[in-house]
Formats: sequence, C-alpha cells, structure tokens
Amino acid sequence: MIDFDAIPRSRLNGLLRSAPKAELHIHIEGSLEPELIFELAQRNGLSLPYANVNALRAAYAFKDLQSFLDIYYAGASVLRTEADFHAMAMAYFARAAADHVVHAELFFDPQTHTERGVPVQAVIQGLARACADARRLHDLDASLILCFLRHLSEAAAFDVLEQALPHRQHFIGVGLDSSERGHPPEKFARVFAKCRALGLHVVAHAGEEGPPAYIESALDVLKVERIDHGVRCVESPALVQRLAASRMPLTVCPLSNVKLCVYPSMAQHQLPALLAAGLCVTVNSDDPAYFGGYLNDNFVATFEALPQLGVREAHQLMRNSFEASFASDQAKAGWHAQLDRAFAGA
Repeated sequence: MIDFDAIPRSRLNGLLRSAPKAELHIHIEGSLEPELIFELAQRNGLSLPYANVNALRAAYAFKDLQSFLDIYYAGASVLRTEADFHAMAMAYFARAAADHVVHAELFFDPQTHTERGVPVQAVIQGLARACADARRLHDLDASLILCFLRHLSEAAAFDVLEQALPHRQHFIGVGLDSSERGHPPEKFARVFAKCRALGLHVVAHAGEEGPPAYIESALDVLKVERIDHGVRCVESPALVQRLAASRMPLTVCPLSNVKLCVYPSMAQHQLPALLAAGLCVTVNSDDPAYFGGYLNDNFVATFEALPQLGVREAHQLMRNSFEASFASDQAKAGWHAQLDRAFAGA
C-alpha cells in the first residue's frame, strides 16, 4: 500500500519524469520533427515551401484542428520509403524511452501516404520493423493501430483496410482520426463492424472539437473500446456518469488541447474534473512535434498548471495508462508493479 500523503510534493516532478508509463494516443506522423522533415526531403529529392527548419517550426501556429492538419499533411509528404517510416518511428521511440514509456500504441494514417502513391506495405513494414527494434534497443513494447481518415469516405476506408489486411499481423486495431466537425462516427459504422468481426480492437477520436453526441455515437454505433480525446463529455453529466461506470478510457492530450484552442490555457483544462468523476483518464502527447512536447512534457505542464493535481493523481493517471492499453493482463500486472515500486521508493 502506497502512502501518497507521505510523499512530499517536491518529489512530484521527478516521479512524473521517471515513473513507468504507457502512451496510447500518439500519431506517429505527428512525431515528425522539422529537422527530420528536411533530412527526408533531401534524401528523397523533394523541395519544401519553407526556407529552413526555423521557418517551418514558426509555421506551427494553429487556430483549430484543420489549420494543424493542413501543415501536418504537408510534413508527412516527405515520407516515401519503408526506411523513412522506420526512421520516423525510431526517432519517436528514442524520445519515448527517455520519458520512461514502457508501452506505446502508435496510430498511423496509411491513407495520408497511399493517396500519394506510397504502397501500404512500405508504411506498415517500416513501422513494424521499428516496433521490433524498439523492443530490442529500448525494452519498449509497441503496437500499431491503423487509423481511417474521417474526412474521406467509408468506401475509401474499406479500400485501405483491404490493402492492409495482408499485413494484419503487424497491427492490433483500427481508429478514426482527422477532421471531426461534420464527420460523425456513424459515417464509418460498416467498416468498424467489419474490423470488429476480424478481431481487431476499435477506438475513435470523439469529443475534441465534436460534441458529446459524437462520443455517444462512437460507443453505441462503432462500439469502441477507447475514446480518443473525449474531453467534451463534461458538457453532458449523464455521459460522464456512463463513462465512469463503464471505466471507458479517455486518451486525453493536454498540450494538444491548448495548442488547438480546445481550452484557452492549461489552467482551464478539465482533467481534474474528469479524474474526480472517476473516469479512466490517461495523459498522452497526440502530435508531439507540433504541439510542444512529448509525454513527459505533457505530464509536467499539466501538473504545473493544475496544482490541485498531486502525487496520488500522477499515480492514477499512469496506472490508468496501463489499464486502458491493449496489452496482456500479465504485462499490465508487471507494469503496475513497476509503477508501485517507483512511487513507494519516492
């Protein structure tokens, strides 16, 4: 039994940085740093509409989700070969390992690349090879989740699923991302039903820019096992109660929420209210190259801005990250034990 009250708050920052944790909401294309964008552009003989790394980074001023997506897709255009995808993922894994991430479930967007003529095999094989290398080099367990772009049609989602199925052994589930406004979850009801029938895990972005009703549709129509973002659930007390009762995980991304103007500032983030309501909330980085930080940056910024969160909440958020993962019960038990030891020794 951990005596959280006996751990001084002066130890909190160190625990946030050094304790083991899982990351469940990371778009691997969103980890593509400007330096690597320019390196891959040069490797592939591509020109960029920015003079240098600093000019590109200066363009990272977003007023909403769509303004971010516009530059996100432009950055991803430098990814052409299996080696490119491997290099991108390995750069993320090095940063994640430094943040003491022991398990990561990576979102990837094949349609972002297949629309440019990149074979889905190159995308998946490059990322899968990186996952294997992460285990070998960093002792970091990693899995892949294929995401459908919701601004495209369900027919397009079926098409990319068929292209990906020969590589089914390399991904554990499917998700739904991209522009939320005007693209409700039910638009993809049939393709998600097929994915569930195939034994794939299913998750979906909902309740970031979209209303609480989108969260309900993701639960009732898509029958998802996790809600990505989900912060607008606070607008519906009945939905909050439902999510708490079912322990439905929410993969919350604090720095992303502020960068995309979901909240005016971190001090106004609803994470404390979600935790207090008993929801299975987790902290994640979303698109860290664009939103100001990787997983530990999100933890530190959140706890600095929200002093009502303390050592107990830090432990709960990290424990939630393992609970909400698609790892085996045996693996979860091992990580829970590691986490408890980290806090008990503080």
